[in-house]
Amino acid sequence: MDRTTEAISSYACGIGYKDLGPQVVHQVKRTLVDTLGCALGGYPSQPAIIARAVAGGISSSAPSRILGTGDHSSPDMAAFANGVMIRYLDCNDSYFSPGGGHPSDMIPAALSLASPTSSDGRALITATVLAYEVFCRLSDEVVSGDHGWDQGMFSVIGAACAAGKILGLDQQRMGHAISLAVAPNLPLGVTRTGELSMWKGCAAASATKAGIFAAQLAAKGMTGPFEPFEGRRGLWPQALGNQPDTPPLPKLGNVDSDCPTGFRIMETTFKSFPSQIHTQAPIEMALEISSRVSPGDIASIRIHSYGGAISSAATEPEKWDPKTRETADHSIPYLVAAALQDGDVTEDSFTDARILDPALRSIMAKMTLVEDPEFTANYPSEFNCRMEVTDLSGQVHEASTRNPKGNRRNPMSDAEVEAKFHRLAAGVLPAPQRDRVLDLVWSLEELTALDPLFESMVIPEA
Repeated sequence: MDRTTEAISSYACGIGYKDLGPQVVHQVKRTLVDTLGCALGGYPSQPAIIARAVAGGISSSAPSRILGTGDHSSPDMAAFANGVMIRYLDCNDSYFSPGGGHPSDMIPAALSLASPTSSDGRALITATVLAYEVFCRLSDEVVSGDHGWDQGMFSVIGAACAAGKILGLDQQRMGHAISLAVAPNLPLGVTRTGELSMWKGCAAASATKAGIFAAQLAAKGMTGPFEPFEGRRGLWPQALGNQPDTPPLPKLGNVDSDCPTGFRIMETTFKSFPSQIHTQAPIEMALEISSRVSPGDIASIRIHSYGGAISSAATEPEKWDPKTRETADHSIPYLVAAALQDGDVTEDSFTDARILDPALRSIMAKMTLVEDPEFTANYPSEFNCRMEVTDLSGQVHEASTRNPKGNRRNPMSDAEVEAKFHRLAAGVLPAPQRDRVLDLVWSLEELTALDPLFESMVIPEA
């Protein structure tokens, strides 16, 4: 093993439920409430229907549950279908440091192996913390997007570790699982550039699928490259363009520490709106201003934010004229216009008719996005946004925030996380079932098996 593989595999095998503490356990449960709400909200989407159709055609001697149904598939394909559902709305959690992405995309890696391995709630909690730790700590060291790669470059490693943990791999086999996840899976950043396709919401699910496959191979004795990170043509030379003198080793949490903030799952952000993380603050500011000025009275809109928020809209014309849901939920101009026009941004903001509405294009044409150097310098500690809307009389209406609601420094309460779950799941699950899901998740550490949780999420036939 090279040093990176050694560090990750040793940590993965060493961490246990006893190392987590009550605050971390509670945060996992909050995260699962948020994630399952996103899955149920994404259940009716076309990408999810496609993924379930493909997964449902596969049988396995280790059958794994497809969320929202009574159907089973192989663990990797069930995880793919579940991951597509979770990701579709672009409303699941985020982590940026400034590298990162959406770590809850990896949760299906643990969920998919829970039933075939008869795992309990504590095993799911531990595997989830592990996946977050690996993905987030690697993202602390390398900003994959700056080198042209997609976030699945690291989520596949976290997923492999979560799957390997559920499978009970020893350190040697865990190291090979990591290697078998790294070597075949370098996803291109083109997934999130230009006009975005359905694959935008499926790429991380594909990485999770690959991570499970890697762990399954390693469990049966398959070996992978012995220096997947630091060897010649390994991940670090390929991803960074050269062999660093000191490899960017992840500073993984100390399993002997009782400090909950030592785990990166405590540093994630929940989203208030079904859209990209950098759009959350502009939407919030637009909604605040929408109560003070009507769309027809707007003369101009000026939005100040940090470079990461401004860059895609500034460099990609598709963000000013979105044609797909996937592009629209990454477009600050579109989302601000929708918030000002409608007084909210919800799943209904992304119908084909709404995306192409000329009334929104009229508002977008009055908009200017400006990078504020101070805001850029303070990111990602702060997600600053300032909005100035000038009306036809010349009056300027302002709103600003350092961190929008749901940010790790402005977190949602448990009640707000529950309300989000109900809002997202209401279209497919009746209220009593939604309450049952919540009861089971909040008592997750006491569950001796996870089948009741899967059963509680089966969507009734119309």
